Amino acid sequence: MRKSFTSGLFLSTLMLTLMPVLRLSAATSASQNNGSNQNHNGIQHVLLISIDGMHALDFINCANGLSTANNGAPYCPNLAALRPSGINYLYAYTSEPSDSFPGLMALVTGGSPRSVGAFYDDAYDRSLDAPAVTTGDGLASGPCTPYGQPTGTSTEYDEGIDINQGLLNGGAPNASLTDGGINSIDPQRLVRDPAKGCAPVFPWNFVRTNTIFGVVHAAGGYTAWSDKHPSYSSVAGPGNGSNLDDYYSPEINSVPVNLPNVSAGPISCNPLPDQSAVSSSDTWTSSFQNIQCYDTLKVNAILNEINGLTHLGTSPAPVPEVFGMNFQAVSIGQKLIEKTLNPTVTGGYLDATGTPTAALLANIQFVDFSIGEMVAALKKNNLLNSTMIVITAKHGQSPIDSSRYLGISTFAGDPITTSPATIAANAGCLPYPESPLNPTGIGPTEDDVSLVWLNGSCTADQVVTMLQAQSPSTNNIAGIGEIFYGTGITQLYNAPGLPPNGDPRTPDILVTPHIGVTYSGSTKKLAEHGGFAHDDTNVMILLSNPGFRPNTVTIPVTTMQIAPTILQVLGLDPYALQSVQQEGTAVLPGVPVF
Repeated sequence: MRKSFTSGLFLSTLMLTLMPVLRLSAATSASQNNGSNQNHNGIQHVLLISIDGMHALDFINCANGLSTANNGAPYCPNLAALRPSGINYLYAYTSEPSDSFPGLMALVTGGSPRSVGAFYDDAYDRSLDAPAVTTGDGLASGPCTPYGQPTGTSTEYDEGIDINQGLLNGGAPNASLTDGGINSIDPQRLVRDPAKGCAPVFPWNFVRTNTIFGVVHAAGGYTAWSDKHPSYSSVAGPGNGSNLDDYYSPEINSVPVNLPNVSAGPISCNPLPDQSAVSSSDTWTSSFQNIQCYDTLKVNAILNEINGLTHLGTSPAPVPEVFGMNFQAVSIGQKLIEKTLNPTVTGGYLDATGTPTAALLANIQFVDFSIGEMVAALKKNNLLNSTMIVITAKHGQSPIDSSRYLGISTFAGDPITTSPATIAANAGCLPYPESPLNPTGIGPTEDDVSLVWLNGSCTADQVVTMLQAQSPSTNNIAGIGEIFYGTGITQLYNAPGLPPNGDPRTPDILVTPHIGVTYSGSTKKLAEHGGFAHDDTNVMILLSNPGFRPNTVTIPVTTMQIAPTILQVLGLDPYALQSVQQEGTAVLPGVPVF
């Protein structure tokens, strides 16, 4: 039963930051009226931005400049301008696994998969049953007996639960071009809970612990969030979904369409700038340029909210106490090989020091321009002094050294020809919904990590023996680096199994491959995330407010610590978060207490 040296080192050094959390009085609560939250530190709003994929190294490089990029000049001047009033964390780590779903939930709950129960967009739960209708991505429908014995099912919280994932509005009835939100979720495509009469499990109830949006909303505050799927309304936390007063979620995996009256900086999005990637088989992630237009939809939502409007700008609304969005442009810039262009354009990095390719550089500059627009809007509305801006990332991307990327290949002589899930499936050890042998299913939970849930016909010991036999130190056809199972799993998560002795969502086995190995046969990418590698997990965290003194913090911290920190600066109790109570998550060090 092997343990990861990297993870063990991180967990031990992290203890340095687990200082007692200051319990603040929640007597001063947020109000529906803009500016009425008179806190002891003057901060009344928090703008939380996730630049998905943005490493700490990327921020260092773009803020300081590289001789090998942009003629040596800094290429994120707006982000750099936040440093003189910012606290910058160099040794910040995101969730493990470093997928968008657990990464996002870490930011808003203060918790890991141990308390939140979110392992991946597509994962597995032994206590739930299949949806009533097959999802858009192929999770098959199945039986569910109310209050009966569960059969277990893959879980899907991405575009597959949309009414129509091909549409930007997700297929919501009577919705405008971009605005479906939670109304585009098809309850028939949600996994079901037999313990609750086979009720569909909505995203906000799939997560087990509450969020900053729930705490602020309960204190009378106005909340908003924008993200890439309707399913990411999970940020609302348990309840009926109403903890988010304003949720915007244009579907990222829809077919790209022209966006009237939208411009990504100087680039018009009507028509879309990249006409090579607008076919019915494309999504917004298929193009370096079109993804900028997609992200601009969410940027415009933030600008509208800063200006005292709802996300589409159609109605007046309070400026939210907590609001924010995620950017996808940097993540796409890091991993896309766009073969529809002639000649092919490749993203990623030119070297191990993080010199961006031209495609990635342009996407970083786009994100920086957009953040500059937000800062300008805060200034114009006299909100900058009362707003803490948080810039971070749900996940990183691996490898930074693009030359080290290795995907699964069928060509003779290539080193990686299979994956851990495929090895286990060939031995009949996986549930069929998780099996790569299932031609119509959503497949196994594998990127540059492999999460394996067993079907009961094989033990973890037996499968690990197979993995070790088929991937020895030489001729390692699955690129296996570390294998976690048994006590190696319980070091990271709750023990796998069914209640009361186990967690129905914890995988039986987790495999991290060698750096650069990704369990994908795609020829359109050169990086991925989900794993435990440094490039996957070391992300930027910058907190900025004109009242902060500049500070660089070098001790280890995690993105989980952002959630309790947000509540503290708003004058609310960090311990109102259930994950903070369960996991002892500390506020970020170095944040001033006025």
